[in-house]
Amino acid sequence: MQEPKIVEVDDRTLIAARMPMSLLENRTRELWQGFRSRVTEIENRVGSDFFSIQHYPDNFNMANFRPDTVFEKLAGIEVEKRILIPNGMESYTLVGGKYAVFTHHGPAAEAAKTFQHIYGVWMPKSSYEPDSRDQFEILGPDYRPDDPKAKEQVWIPIKSYL
Repeated sequence: MQEPKIVEVDDRTLIAARMPMSLLENRTRELWQGFRSRVTEIENRVGSDFFSIQHYPDNFNMANFRPDTVFEKLAGIEVEKRILIPNGMESYTLVGGKYAVFTHHGPAAEAAKTFQHIYGVWMPKSSYEPDSRDQFEILGPDYRPDDPKAKEQVWIPIKSYL
């Protein structure tokens, strides 16, 4: 796996749908089917990429993550400004800062390998540690989770060791 690109970005405003889940009770497909079927209701879109966000509880430590850990997943799209928020969706601020950006190649079902590399190999060898902001993926407009040639950007919030 290639080295990540380290980037600093500003806050982003999204319109998103959210759903609680765990890896054992994974409702990702349900979340995305509902969101994608209604994306045309969202005004002032910026680009055509989709954001898949994992929002963990405050003071969450990735080392304690287990298959039954409950978190919230959001499906969203970036907007210029919030004018009209479709029913059942919300405005969400994706907090900017420093991120390590990786590229996952392959179907979503194989993403665990990428995350194992990030947290088990790259992070311990780097001069960074995870930050408490949201981890997210950017998916192109034609992204299909079952495509063996799929690509997604994996954005890991980081901070330098103190």
